[in-house]
Amino acid sequence: MKKIYLYGNWKMNMNQEETEGFYKDFGQQVVSSPALLGVMGKSLETAVFPPFTSLAAAEGASKNIDKRAVPFLGAQNTYFEAKGAFTGEVSISMLKNLGCTHVIIGHSERRTIFGESDDLIAKKVKACLDAALVPVFCFGETLAEREGNKTFDVVSRQLRAALSGRSPGEAEKIVYAYEPVWAIGTGKSATSDEAQEVCAHSKKLIRDLTGSAEMPVVVLYGGSVKPDNAKELLSMDAIDGALVGGASLKADSFLQIYKAYAGIE
Repeated sequence: MKKIYLYGNWKMNMNQEETEGFYKDFGQQVVSSPALLGVMGKSLETAVFPPFTSLAAAEGASKNIDKRAVPFLGAQNTYFEAKGAFTGEVSISMLKNLGCTHVIIGHSERRTIFGESDDLIAKKVKACLDAALVPVFCFGETLAEREGNKTFDVVSRQLRAALSGRSPGEAEKIVYAYEPVWAIGTGKSATSDEAQEVCAHSKKLIRDLTGSAEMPVVVLYGGSVKPDNAKELLSMDAIDGALVGGASLKADSFLQIYKAYAGIE
């Protein structure tokens, strides 16, 4: 069975107390399930991405549970400059100081609501790689772009911008997340075939852009992933895991996504 990357994007949810409760519940559920504990770090890699205000609580709570349960902590955004007059922004060094190993870059909500450009996102990707922080790079099309048969054009443009100037070694360190904008927070999800098609295209393009045909590439799917559609989505060859939104806010529903795929009771 292939390794699954299960990442939870909490968005603007979960205060410090709720974060501590999640970790306690998650840790208990993992430890009480030999089948789950046995795959942690081998067939299953987990990470959560709380809001900035809950990162310290998450780091503290992680020390009170089996480290294998949630080994990685990530932030939902960062800025590419190291310091300076950038009111409201958070630097990579600040995130690393809080124990972050990963950071989401280019989420569709950052692109569409906050106007982040391909150029800005590419600068963030480079800054993360330079600082040995894993960028979880998000890309995907809007509903209008899909209906206009522009999906592959959009995806290719976003990937080309992010990987411009990056070496194969750098590109390999990025976790890629295909998130069709029309499937995020809408209750809709791409069909397994639709997701497979774009993820396979993306893997090939990433390898073509870096000139490394055998380079390992991790591509997640995100967009209303839930226990009831997880098995079909995660069983697709080109999909290595899921970037989960609402279903990641509760330990039970988050773990059920992997359980559904792996057939664990």
